[in-house]
Amino acid sequence: MTLLTPTFHSSFFFSPLTFRKPQGPNLPHQTIIFPLRCNATTNVAVSERKSAKYQPNLWNYDFLQSLKHDYVDTRYEERARKLEEEVRRMIKDENRNIWVKLELIDEVKRLGIGYHFDKEIGEALHRWVSSQRFSGAITDHRSLHEIALSFRLLREYGYDVTADTFEKFKDQNGNFKASLGRDVKGMLSLYEASYLGYEGEQILDEARAFSSFHLRGALDEGRISSMVLEEVNHALELPLHRTIQRLEARWYIESYAKRKDANQVLLQAAKLDFNIVQSRLQNDLQEMSRWWKGMGLASKLSFSRDRLMECFFWTVGMAFQPQFSDLRKGITKVTSLITTIDDVYDVYGTLDELQLFTSAVESWDVKAVQVLPDYMKICFLALYNTVNEFAYDVLKEQGQDILPYLTKAWSDMLKAFLQEAKWCRDKHVPKFEEYLNNAWVSVSGVVILTHAYFLLNHSITKEALESLDNYHSLLQTPSTIFRLCNDLGTSKAELERGEAASSIVCYMRESGASEEGAYKNIHNLLNETWKKMNKDGIKHSPFPKPFVETAMNLARISQCTYQYGDAHGAPDNTAKNRVRSLIIEPIAL
Repeated sequence: MTLLTPTFHSSFFFSPLTFRKPQGPNLPHQTIIFPLRCNATTNVAVSERKSAKYQPNLWNYDFLQSLKHDYVDTRYEERARKLEEEVRRMIKDENRNIWVKLELIDEVKRLGIGYHFDKEIGEALHRWVSSQRFSGAITDHRSLHEIALSFRLLREYGYDVTADTFEKFKDQNGNFKASLGRDVKGMLSLYEASYLGYEGEQILDEARAFSSFHLRGALDEGRISSMVLEEVNHALELPLHRTIQRLEARWYIESYAKRKDANQVLLQAAKLDFNIVQSRLQNDLQEMSRWWKGMGLASKLSFSRDRLMECFFWTVGMAFQPQFSDLRKGITKVTSLITTIDDVYDVYGTLDELQLFTSAVESWDVKAVQVLPDYMKICFLALYNTVNEFAYDVLKEQGQDILPYLTKAWSDMLKAFLQEAKWCRDKHVPKFEEYLNNAWVSVSGVVILTHAYFLLNHSITKEALESLDNYHSLLQTPSTIFRLCNDLGTSKAELERGEAASSIVCYMRESGASEEGAYKNIHNLLNETWKKMNKDGIKHSPFPKPFVETAMNLARISQCTYQYGDAHGAPDNTAKNRVRSLIIEPIAL
């Protein structure tokens, strides 16, 4: 069921809004007619409003609708199924040496096809861990590469394996043995494993520093082959644990294809899977492009960012698998609305207007639209209709009234937006802790993840609902990572727009640190937050595994988006190329 979205034909119009607000098992219908003006003007002089001077949309509607999604075809899908069966047999082969199998599992995962074999990989790891050979095999007579690889894979699959396994590689003084530095493969595996550490695991902090130092030294000295050189540079740019799975798959497929020892079955399976998934993503994107054009927000609110493609890219980073189409489309709607409303608060709205809008959303009363300025009416109705539609669908399918959880998340985020607007107006720089307590909410991670929980189409549990309502740490930690990455990538532009508060500025003001010192501190805090989230992802959680992975992927897409600047607000060629490689251009078979 689709709620009515206003369409615009003249300067004034009447829009019959049919809304359904879940109240128990039945949904009462009510039609209310409001006069709306579709231009974004009020009695506030235009000159008094700020302008962020955002660049125009890079991906126009006609281009997106022209995408062919060629690989949604039975002949490709049949070929893919045959290749998958061959890979499945390799993983299940019990005659294969476990250390060879771990290499195979790692390659399957990095090539982007691991999601087809989660069950088989999990069973293989469980048999190994449960066997009598495990305790000895994991610690005795194995190379650094083998130990680090097994550690990383086990933690990725939820095993709380101890980091003390790396003690055997230390000397009598408690330092990693200097001779290990010449083992580039071992250093690379140790480096990647170190990023799965928890808070307080000092040995993994030491492992990261030690391996990073020696990998950079190997690069400087030019003592590694061209193939390994590419892999080391790639890892030092961003570790595997923090990359978007599908972007990593694209890079690894192209890198793996250059290897003389490449397994051709794996390679062909990965290439074909990538293209088939890409075609399905294109289909989702086209549907969302039609939705966005129909909403009319981009054309009516010229001050806001038109970022449909970038919002969709976020969702692919969170959940690329074909079965999560509903999640991608739902979160694309959510993030598109967040982007528009964020610009209302950051750029266009006066403080009085923002207080009205915040109160309207908090009340979740459609009559509140009557007191809003004209340009805010379309924002409110778009938000109101979209969120009510989510709630209606879940009530219809599962009998659960989720509207209170959705509206609470939106209301809390807008109150955090409003606090930042007040700080900006008053030129007030809050204490660092006060800023961060507000900023992990204002960054929108809670809104995104609250919707994501219900869009994953799993059974809704009482324990999970309570955890959502209380903003469980699995919502807080990726949101904090999102905020810190956002500040690292956007603080300079925001300062130029007159927005005073950011983690960088607050830390500098409070501590007296230099800008360089502030950036270093934020990076350290970012690393510590990742460690906390790593543990949240493995320890008992009230949420199902797909949601845990989606939450962690929110942190990963944040790291990617703000790695070199603001790829959401001001996408550059790097951002554009990432979109092309992930969504637009297939891999040559």
